[in-house]
Amino acid sequence: MNVLALVDDPLFAEHRAPAGHPERPERLDAARAGLAKAHLGGGALTLPPRDATDEELGRVHQAGYLDALGRAAGGSGYLDADTYYCPASVAAARRAAGGVVGMVDALIDGSARFGLALVRPPGHHARPSSAMGFCLLNNVAVAAAHARTRGVERVAVVDFDVHHGNGTQEAFFDDPAVLFVSLHQFPFYPGTGAAGEVGRGEGTGYTVNVPLSAGAGDAVYGAAFDQLVGPIVEQYDPDLVLISAGFDAHQRDPLASMALSGAGYGYMVSRLAQSLPGGAGGRLALVLEGGYDLRALSDSLASALIALDEPPGLDAGELRPRHQEELARVSAQQKAFWRL
Repeated sequence: MNVLALVDDPLFAEHRAPAGHPERPERLDAARAGLAKAHLGGGALTLPPRDATDEELGRVHQAGYLDALGRAAGGSGYLDADTYYCPASVAAARRAAGGVVGMVDALIDGSARFGLALVRPPGHHARPSSAMGFCLLNNVAVAAAHARTRGVERVAVVDFDVHHGNGTQEAFFDDPAVLFVSLHQFPFYPGTGAAGEVGRGEGTGYTVNVPLSAGAGDAVYGAAFDQLVGPIVEQYDPDLVLISAGFDAHQRDPLASMALSGAGYGYMVSRLAQSLPGGAGGRLALVLEGGYDLRALSDSLASALIALDEPPGLDAGELRPRHQEELARVSAQQKAFWRL
């Protein structure tokens, strides 16, 4: 396996949760255990700490929002009903976004082929103008925008967190240079991500939403990647793939009602790697989003990383009729833009 660029920093654990909040520092311990279980053949290159600059953040987030975050730094409270902050939270968020930017640089410069960012707070709900859903800054969106400034022509962001990545979608809804694909429980928080949301203006056709009803497991997600995600990514032919890697669609997760196993996560990551130019030699990185059962998070991340080196099979059984109908609706929407 090629060298993996790793983003990890003690500051991420200083984003400390109020009692009972599911987005807690122990999630990082579980993710690190998953990395250790994967026994990466090429090893991990831990990148030096790096804070995102105002210029990097400003490619995605509005100046007024960044000013408000600056004023919140060092304090504590809530930015919305779900999104807490403590004295270290804004610093941790800047370090997380900057770390993912640094990881993209490592991939572009060729010092690593794959990447893994074990970051907190997560990012995919953070909108250009506001925090949302546990997220302060949109790590993946900031990194995708940075890749474009480095000369990367086409970036694909694939989000398999159980919640729709509304902030990332909003950032690139009219931009054909960033393909955004999201698979998520629907209807569910945050309420966006219907199959008909396909982009706007020049970006029409470059947003792919795969909304799935509760109970979708390995068979459904595997079929979605075989029938939709893999073929679309292959046709888009991205120079870089960033995965918003939320592990909360796992059957053990307490915040949702999906039924993925660790093997299902491994299959999705492997299928994406195989969709890139040169197979698994393409540039691909995972950025931690959700996942709130610690054992499921650890096992699923291990499976995803192992799949980069050892593509797994998936014997997942039959699809229920309602899930078949859901995939068919997405296919009908996307056939206007892609060969499916």
